[in-house]
Amino acid sequence: MLSQRIAIDLGTANTLVWIAGQGVVANEPTVVAISEEENRVVAVGNEAKKMLGRTPGNLQALRPMRDGVIADYQVTEAMLRYFVNKVSPRFSFFKPEVMICVPAGCTQVERRAVLDATLSAGARVAYLIDEPLAAAIGAKIPVAAPSGHMILDVGGGAAEAAVICLGGVVVHKSVRVGGNKIDESIANYVRRKHNLIIGDQTAEFVKIKIGSATKLQKEETLEVSGRDQVLGLPRTVVLTSSEVTEAMKPALLSIIGAVKGVLEDTPPELASDIIERGITMSGGTSCLRNFDRIMVEETGVPAHLAEDPLLCVVRGTGVALENLDLYKRSIASR
Repeated sequence: MLSQRIAIDLGTANTLVWIAGQGVVANEPTVVAISEEENRVVAVGNEAKKMLGRTPGNLQALRPMRDGVIADYQVTEAMLRYFVNKVSPRFSFFKPEVMICVPAGCTQVERRAVLDATLSAGARVAYLIDEPLAAAIGAKIPVAAPSGHMILDVGGGAAEAAVICLGGVVVHKSVRVGGNKIDESIANYVRRKHNLIIGDQTAEFVKIKIGSATKLQKEETLEVSGRDQVLGLPRTVVLTSSEVTEAMKPALLSIIGAVKGVLEDTPPELASDIIERGITMSGGTSCLRNFDRIMVEETGVPAHLAEDPLLCVVRGTGVALENLDLYKRSIASR
């Protein structure tokens, strides 16, 4: 193979890049900083994330992906070009082959936008694969087998539940609720209950530090600083883990609602397989403490976390790119 093969997990919160023969080579936040005067990209990834909520008037830090799909086409294209150039050899006569995963529930227009952006960013051929299928392959589930497997992929912008059998997606449901919505619900709760306005990054820090899907036996606390809603002055409050659990509950229940919807639509033959094998959870948000426990309580189906949940999708996309013949029925290309 003369041209390089690149697999990209274009997530709402993080973008991961995988290269055939090398594995994961980049894992950076999906954030782009733009200079408004010259309309050019100033920073991408980790560098740009540090600027979120801190930029002066002439700079803007954006998240070009929203709810798992492209929200700003030109910025996404610039970001893809940055990642492709970063991992490609400096002097290469051949453009790379690139495979990107998209949510199973996205429209044809959204799929075409991803293909076009990938080709404009310098790809020779662009392939698309459904995210739940990529996550299942990355979680080492035998997707080609004639038995049903259920995967729940919870990312930054969307959660997707799907039943996979014979190398394809049989039933799927997605809700545009993920890590970002959970952060938002924590920020809204703090504003409502404590009259304190906190930023997205602070809300995310609270979720990681003391967040739990179910109430903890031993209460945990954390000091949080923000701006007082009434006085407009900086102030610090102490949050408890049970408050954070209460704040996150509606968002978690809507994700569980998607899982229940898939279980209701699953053919009976496959349903018995799922009861036996359980639900495999992947994606960054599935690492939330006790998320698997609340899943079992609400659905009655055993649930377990995949190995390296953050890398499942990009690893599966890479495996599919290396074995195009095996997965060609489930892949769109251009």
